[in-house]
Amino acid sequence: MKVIGVDVIRGSVRSRSRRPSYAFVLLVDGEVLEETEVTQFRLLRRLAEERPDVLAVDSVQELAADQRELWDLLQGMPPGTRLVQVTGGERTESLAQVAGRYNLRFNRLSPHDEARTIARVAELGAGAEVIAFENTSRVTVTRHRSPGRGGWSQNRYARKIHGAVRRKAREVEAGLAAAGLRYVKQETRAFGGLSRVVFDLPVPPGDLPVSTYRGADVQVRVNGKRLERIRYRPATGRPRYLIVGIDPGTTTAYAALDLDGNLLALRSSRQITLADLVEELTRIGRPLVVATDVHAMPFSVEKVRRAFSAVPFTPKADISVEAKIEAARPHPCSNDHERDALAAALEAARHYRNRFSNLLRRVPPGYDLDEVRAGVVRGQSLEQVLEALRDRPASRPPPAPPSPAEAIGEDEERVRLLEGQNKRLRTLVRELQDESAAKDGEIARLEARLRKARSRAAASVRESAEVAAREAEIQSLRGRLRREEKHAKRLKRRVSLLRRHEETRLDPTGVPVKVLAAFTREAVRRLFETLGIHPRDLVYVAGYDGWGRTTVRDLADLRVRGLVLNARSLEGVDPALVQLCRELDLPLVAGGEVGVEVSGLIGRVDAERLARAEEAWARGQEALHKEQQEAMIRGVLREYQTEREKEVRRGG
Repeated sequence: MKVIGVDVIRGSVRSRSRRPSYAFVLLVDGEVLEETEVTQFRLLRRLAEERPDVLAVDSVQELAADQRELWDLLQGMPPGTRLVQVTGGERTESLAQVAGRYNLRFNRLSPHDEARTIARVAELGAGAEVIAFENTSRVTVTRHRSPGRGGWSQNRYARKIHGAVRRKAREVEAGLAAAGLRYVKQETRAFGGLSRVVFDLPVPPGDLPVSTYRGADVQVRVNGKRLERIRYRPATGRPRYLIVGIDPGTTTAYAALDLDGNLLALRSSRQITLADLVEELTRIGRPLVVATDVHAMPFSVEKVRRAFSAVPFTPKADISVEAKIEAARPHPCSNDHERDALAAALEAARHYRNRFSNLLRRVPPGYDLDEVRAGVVRGQSLEQVLEALRDRPASRPPPAPPSPAEAIGEDEERVRLLEGQNKRLRTLVRELQDESAAKDGEIARLEARLRKARSRAAASVRESAEVAAREAEIQSLRGRLRREEKHAKRLKRRVSLLRRHEETRLDPTGVPVKVLAAFTREAVRRLFETLGIHPRDLVYVAGYDGWGRTTVRDLADLRVRGLVLNARSLEGVDPALVQLCRELDLPLVAGGEVGVEVSGLIGRVDAERLARAEEAWARGQEALHKEQQEAMIRGVLREYQTEREKEVRRGG
């Protein structure tokens, strides 16, 4: 396996006065063959000469200033070369953390040492591959020179160029047909031949029998179809190992830690089944240890453990409630079930911590510590694990790209789906714009035709039924065009609002809100048509004067997360509104308590302040339920006393 690792020494791709220089390390099958210093131009030349399997960096921002430059860089790389960011994809970590996972040490002040470490961890399978193009290609055959402005030989000159384009296009088409590739061809005819031929193919550029070419009269460009957003795919298909704590029961909770004891996931649900639990854990990683907080492992947890062939862990005695509270104190838990699952996972991680620390001193550099720790936990000796890893072939890219659910997390999958939806909406807008442009052209042609008819016989044509019909048709087309333009504007505005809403949703410090202009059913209907109102949406009520019970019940039926009123606090709010929301179990908070920021129909609130306000509302609900129960008990008691008095009177 041939890997090139680079790290910037001086300069920056964003600087116009000082272009970057890189520390360059060529690593072939684990052996360093060359270490030198190169410029960015020289780096691209070396990539074309060496054609490595991987170009490894600790940050793609050292190679490209923006997404456009990154596209150009990936387009110019050899087809078989992958760009790998060893510090991760969307969620990055430091190079020291990545190197520590393979027990490697390096001098952080030496760019050459960093480049050597980057190449080694990339060869071992660390990091994420940068994906910028879809698995489609476009081959474009065009003129390489202009026919000129004129002259006696211009026609002969143009025929020569256009004939060369046609001949080259036929050669390209023959090559694609010989390779058995399907394609869609578009031709632009010109004097003496063709001026432009485009082939669209459903395969990546690296699988094409055609390459970029520049001749005297004709040129061939091979481009991949760009993604709307740069994506990252794990360089290896191996999932990370997990220590999982499970608390079964009516409400099932699980906590997933990595082998270093860092919390990766914590969740509980009443509806989750064992199959759903296995699927969610598979999405997070590969459970190595399955733990519980009781000495005897429950049967349902045992079934999950067997599904992954994981190592069981149970404490010597049931973990006490005080120990669970103390262990889970640094982490926020929604309920006791999550606390118990987290305590079980942390107890298992604590059990293996000393053993992992001893391994860190004994494992030589260049081995994946997670694989070593997994082998030791399964009962193998350190020598057996190292021997097995030594015989394992070098890390190679997976034979096929993983499915989206395996390659990216749940949040990234949601973003990908929303990007696809936005892309479809943009396509719809473009189609409407093209249709509007076609109608504009049709109207222009009809108007020109009408002017010619008027010039020939202005008086008679004006009185004819044909002209009246055409004028009516033109008016109808104009009205239809105006309606289509308005519809296109509405779609653009809705796409913009949805994009802003999703950008706010991805911000961990804020929670998006949808703005309700007035507390009326008509305002609710308009908001539903514009942005949609979905379960768990947070609605901000800009003006709540004149509120109605039906409107509040409609919002409660939509199962929104809660209402944020345009008020400093709930003290000045109509008590009837607060009482109705209490009865409907619809959280009601004041905008002054959660820090509302509104821009049009979209806004955001501070996530921490919202959580505190929701907790205060929940405490009020508990107090209300308690008062209702006490009132009910007092009523039953009074009724019982009344009945007893009646019985005493009758008996006395």
